[in-house]
Amino acid sequence: MIRDLLIASRPLSWINTAYPFAAAYLLAAREVDAALVVGALFFLVPYNLAMYGVNDVFDHASDLANPRKGGVEGALLPPSRHRAVLIAAAVACLPFVVVLVAWGSPLSWAVLAVSLFAVVAYSAPPFRFKEIPVLDSMTSSVHFVSPAVYGVALAGGSFDARLLVVLAAFFLWGIASHAFGAVQDVVPDRAAGISSIATAFGAAPTVRLAIAAWTAAALLMLTAGPPGAWAALLALPYLWIAAPFWRVSDDESGRANPGWRRFLWINYVCGFVVTILLIVFAMQTSS
Repeated sequence: MIRDLLIASRPLSWINTAYPFAAAYLLAAREVDAALVVGALFFLVPYNLAMYGVNDVFDHASDLANPRKGGVEGALLPPSRHRAVLIAAAVACLPFVVVLVAWGSPLSWAVLAVSLFAVVAYSAPPFRFKEIPVLDSMTSSVHFVSPAVYGVALAGGSFDARLLVVLAAFFLWGIASHAFGAVQDVVPDRAAGISSIATAFGAAPTVRLAIAAWTAAALLMLTAGPPGAWAALLALPYLWIAAPFWRVSDDESGRANPGWRRFLWINYVCGFVVTILLIVFAMQTSS
């Protein structure tokens, strides 16, 4: 059971939610405290167990026909495990949520509520936002942007113009990333009767939409001023992995999977560069 829960939580993606929270909180609070540690731990494991565990449970039927499921890109748990996964996700999240709410403000409560709602509503009925084209990509982006917004809110930080630009660019990056990831699943999703941004628009148009969103995110970052503007260059590797699939057909959409696998590792490289930029920004703005 422990192994199943670990696989369901997608360890390869843990950092993608914990890092935005920790970075945003640390820049807003300018100190390492208990709230930073507890929040980072929450967004590292329990949050991901809830997000991906709920997805694996309610997508089980379609995942059976998806060749990329059953490993780092998604667990393929037997139905006998589903109830236990949902219970484990709730139990893992509850104590963290209670503590964070006790330490937070009304604004942080609202942000956390939106974040947790998006986690459930993406996959679970009656919402199933993942089957509403465009809303699926927007909700997926909320999964990763909301921890950063929550970090600022919990730390009592200010949402100034520069921060709003960065968050907007991050949101566009999230939309692009989800859309590109959906391309590889066009065939199995259609076979299972599941709608997505890629099944609705088609594989090639969705790749182009992702490229446009990554480009828009880069252009938006250019307005943030240094060192944030330098982060605009980080769009280039994402454009590089997506460009070969500009004309990919729906029938051959599965060929986008190698590009998606490169995407997973590029995130780590870009995350390192972002860390350097954040350190530079912290040094420039230290009192």
